Amino acid sequence: MNIVILSRNIGLYSTKRLVEEGVKRGHQVEVIDPLKCEIIIEKEQPKIYYRDRYLDYVDAIIPRIGSSVTFYGCAVVRQFEMMNVFTTVTSDSIIRSRDKLRSLQRLTKAGVGMPKTVFTNYSRDVEEVINSVGGTPVIIKLLEGTQGLGVVLAETKNAAESVLEAFNGLQARVIVQEFIKEAKGADLRALVVDGQVVGAMKRQGKEGEFRSNLHRGGSANIVKLNEAELKLAMQASRALKLPVCGVDMLQSDRGPLLLEVNSTPGLEGIEKATGRNISRSIITYIERNYK
Repeated sequence: MNIVILSRNIGLYSTKRLVEEGVKRGHQVEVIDPLKCEIIIEKEQPKIYYRDRYLDYVDAIIPRIGSSVTFYGCAVVRQFEMMNVFTTVTSDSIIRSRDKLRSLQRLTKAGVGMPKTVFTNYSRDVEEVINSVGGTPVIIKLLEGTQGLGVVLAETKNAAESVLEAFNGLQARVIVQEFIKEAKGADLRALVVDGQVVGAMKRQGKEGEFRSNLHRGGSANIVKLNEAELKLAMQASRALKLPVCGVDMLQSDRGPLLLEVNSTPGLEGIEKATGRNISRSIITYIERNYK
């Protein structure tokens, strides 16, 4: 099979591992920068031109589209779809997952548990917003934030009001969520491939840090998910139509609560924490389904 990994950086751990496992399985694997692809739109003849050739020989793609290039990256994925090329995640599902508000609305309709959440259109009644999620402390998140950026813990009413007023003044759209104290700065990341959980880790924020992101100095260890946690991960994957994704959740007194679903999860942290060959699982998923 000819497999293309859509990635802007061939040196990234996730990209390198997918190349390694694809080659081991006997496939031709190529890394292509989606921003250097030219989309040719013609009646019944969709094409993609890259550097010196047409990409008309590709059997399957693995999108590794960064959030900063979502628009053009997804346009390239969509063009491959028009060419009947198999993709591990579709362009629509990537776009759906990147819109935090839209994805939370779909997930709650599907019955997925999550922290109490409020979104308003720059409401001046910030006190009511805070009360709606149970009072302080609260988590305030930028809709466009990634890897823990644009996430604030407001521990007092005055702090929450000040942050919300500041974001409103900048016309930055945010969501406000209840703070799950019993999670103690930790969360769970489940890696789903082909609708099944193939690995899970518990991420713990460094001392004094409420965000558990590994990019922010957090640590990770393998964890065995219970039945409710497994169900939530697979339910979230189905709701957003993401057969390959990372599902982040909190452990609370009322059961697991979903934080977000990542359509391009990093593989380094979870492979090292669990010892599982997640990259190989993604390649074998393509083998089972691309035709």
